Amino acid sequence: MTGGSGFVGRYLVEALRARGDEVVSASRHGDDSALELSDAENVRRIVETASPDVVFHLAGQAFLPEAYRAPLETLDVNVMGTARLLDALRSAGARGGRSPRFVFASSAHVYGVAQGAPLRELLPTRPVDPYGASKAAAESVVFGFARGYGIDAVVYRGFNQIGPRQDERFAVPSFAHQLARIAEGGERVMLVGNLEARRDFLDVRDAVQAVILLAERGESGEVYNVCSGDAVTIGEVLRRLISIAGVPVEVREDPQRMRPSDNPFVVGDPTKLRERTGWRPAYSLDATLRDIYDDARRRLGALS
Repeated sequence: MTGGSGFVGRYLVEALRARGDEVVSASRHGDDSALELSDAENVRRIVETASPDVVFHLAGQAFLPEAYRAPLETLDVNVMGTARLLDALRSAGARGGRSPRFVFASSAHVYGVAQGAPLRELLPTRPVDPYGASKAAAESVVFGFARGYGIDAVVYRGFNQIGPRQDERFAVPSFAHQLARIAEGGERVMLVGNLEARRDFLDVRDAVQAVILLAERGESGEVYNVCSGDAVTIGEVLRRLISIAGVPVEVREDPQRMRPSDNPFVVGDPTKLRERTGWRPAYSLDATLRDIYDDARRRLGALS
């Protein structure tokens, strides 16, 4: 697995190991192998050493403001890094090695501005930001290698995956951490971005179960949305978190938290995923938000 030290990757590593799978976590800060996607020889060596049955490719630049700040670096990691990994798999296969299943983590950002509701996999990709462009291009690379070299590949498009232990730079954990500080006696002011946008939130623990099922049952050469199928405004998520925290707050808009382009409405259709795998989410939004807030309180206590 690449990106095993990332938010989704950590949960996926834990879920796979809990069921008895042997997992090689390859990332810049991985448990097992130091991965550098810009170094083709490093990637080739890791693939040959691991000799995997399945490759989960989650590594890459996933923070949208950073993608805006450094678009060329984002393209190199997300597109060329994917190509280097696929080429290592191609080379291993050409030398008589095993051909693993390749599961690629793409993003709802490839759809761009809402083309209808809900978003379905057959819609064209029309990204409107550097991150979405990098993921759309990487998808093309995956399918080019799959069709050109016979690599067994499945692509999933993640929507807004949330849960405990997520980086505080993202909106929902940012809200939770701000509320946790207020609950500890901090200033009762919350800084927020666009609260009107509607998003499709899915618990990360449900998302990784979907990804595992796709590795087992997904049809080769296909794309699947990994999402809840429901949309809620960012403001509603904030309202629910404030209710969970039970503290009075003043909410202030922070221009630094606004994005240059922000879709007003993003919701996916998980029908294809459900019909292929039988997947159903286990966590309600309220349960997930409670866990996120409790995690923020624990982390704040650990730092104090």
